[in-house]
Amino acid sequence: MGRAIGTRGCCCLALLLLLLLPPAARPGPPHPRQPLRGSPSADVACKNHPLDLVFIIDSSRSVRPEEFEKVKIFLSEMIDTLDVGERTTRVAVMNYASTVKIEFPLRTYFDKASMKEAISHIEPLSAGTMTGLAIQTAMDEVFTEEMGTRPATFNIPKVVIVVTDGRPQDQVQDVAASAQTAGIEIYAVGVDRADMQSLRVMASEPLDEHIFYVETYGVIEKLTSKFRDTFCAVNVCALGSHDCQQVCVSSSGSYLCDCYEGYTLNPDKRTCSAVDMCAPGRHECDQVCVSNNRSYVCECYEGYTLNPDKKTCSARDTCASGRHDCAQVCLSNDGSYSCGCFEGYILNPDKKTCSAADVCAPGRHDCEQICVRDDLFYTCDCYHGYTLNADQKTCSRAITSSLVTNEESCKCEAIAALQDSVTSHLEALSTKLDEVSEKLQAYEGRQNVV
Repeated sequence: MGRAIGTRGCCCLALLLLLLLPPAARPGPPHPRQPLRGSPSADVACKNHPLDLVFIIDSSRSVRPEEFEKVKIFLSEMIDTLDVGERTTRVAVMNYASTVKIEFPLRTYFDKASMKEAISHIEPLSAGTMTGLAIQTAMDEVFTEEMGTRPATFNIPKVVIVVTDGRPQDQVQDVAASAQTAGIEIYAVGVDRADMQSLRVMASEPLDEHIFYVETYGVIEKLTSKFRDTFCAVNVCALGSHDCQQVCVSSSGSYLCDCYEGYTLNPDKRTCSAVDMCAPGRHECDQVCVSNNRSYVCECYEGYTLNPDKKTCSARDTCASGRHDCAQVCLSNDGSYSCGCFEGYILNPDKKTCSAADVCAPGRHDCEQICVRDDLFYTCDCYHGYTLNADQKTCSRAITSSLVTNEESCKCEAIAALQDSVTSHLEALSTKLDEVSEKLQAYEGRQNVV
């Protein structure tokens, strides 16, 4: 019993000495915006409570191949710290960009070696950042009993860790809210120029315990120890029973408060004050503020360029040569682009290539009677018996021409010959009638004499 009391006394004395040290000299893990120091025990798997854990990793074009390899190392080191197994923590990995790929679900692997081997073969998708779609896919296709999620009656926490370095190109807020309503706890890990507001809208509450940030992919694996402490729940900070305004640092069964980079701890040892020139309201940057030795410089999101005033940003010409894959027309659209076609062509279902349009299709021409297609253009024509008017569009009934065809000429000659024959017969008949008439008159004369 005396030994136990002596141990507590030593711990209290050590804590008191620690509090008397200047803030700069205090030990403990760095701030969430700084690279985190690994602990000696980081490689030792904790006996954490069972989890159904899903990693969602961003592999859009902004993530370079060597950076994506760092993400895979981070996943492998995270697996090393977990108590992995069919009855303990199950792990799934999803890969996303414009599309989403389930690399392996919760039901596939129950040992670390197999998981790490599968992770080593993941390839980046390299286009777009559809974070909302990825979270929705996790809800619909991964967190199901068919894919390895344990029944709700088991009370196994469902956890998602999203790793991204950009801004979502879809609506992530409503999807994240639906996921949290469904009982999914979301941790958001931002790297480099990750949009902090997007991390806030997707992460679970309290945000200070569910948002992590590192400056580069080169130090992302340092977050392993932070997640280890969180999932093992071996400290007061992870349990949430502290009053630190920003950062809680576990220390021998107790805790100390600390601040984010750019903030300093106030004398009350709990709250923080901003010293970061990039803190909200302390800079004039339109998009991204980068702290620079008590000063700052402005930068822009991907797809934008910094204007000469060094503060505001303008959308980069995404339709410049070599920056798009449109077959004919590129239409710039707020940092992105869409494809179009020249007149006379229509956009194909792939939204990139074009096909010649039928210019004589109904509604696509102004001919009154007949449309005649000529490559990409058309001319108008008329039905038999009509002629095209001067406007080259409408038609009028044709006037009978004095010129006739050979066939019609032959017909006319036959008719003329018939008419001559009839006339000749009529003349002969008329002559005979005259002769008969003269004979009748002579006969009547003789009768009168008698």
